[in-house]
Amino acid sequence: MSSLEQICAKIPDFAKDVRLNLTFLMADEALSPQRKYGLLLASATATRNAALIAAMESAASAVMTSVAIAAAKAAAPVEAMNNVYYRFAHLVSAPEYKTMPPRLHMDVTGNPGVDKSDFELWSLAVSVINGCGTCIDAHEKTLRAAGVDSEAIHTAVRFAAITQAVAIAIETPGAVPP
Repeated sequence: MSSLEQICAKIPDFAKDVRLNLTFLMADEALSPQRKYGLLLASATATRNAALIAAMESAASAVMTSVAIAAAKAAAPVEAMNNVYYRFAHLVSAPEYKTMPPRLHMDVTGNPGVDKSDFELWSLAVSVINGCGTCIDAHEKTLRAAGVDSEAIHTAVRFAAITQAVAIAIETPGAVPP
């Protein structure tokens, strides 16, 4: 049994829709393997669920280089930092914070080691999980300017949503797997 099959088996019956969605997601071929597995790994990393991260990294290692895996994992912490900062700047009522430079070191965004649109898609997925509207909007605009179509963007958001749901389902206290 693969790591992903083990994760699927851990999803309790009360979350059978999540299990079904994960099965559909794994069969989805709308994206290139690197985009797909990078999305899964970046999203899993954003959930902070160790078992899910390990399973997604194991699956990703079959189709991605070590450089691409590192880039996918890097999307989560750099976006976590950006999401907190830009969510604050957006939500705070004092206008001066919007004009202050963030002073956040993030070289990986300029040189992730993979196609920038792949990294942007992974960053979008992490920003969706973290709920930063400013970052979601910025990544979507960057992706559209790079020629990424709305179907790919929508797919990335679905992957993030399902990955987050899987993490919640397998972490639910008292959940008894099927």
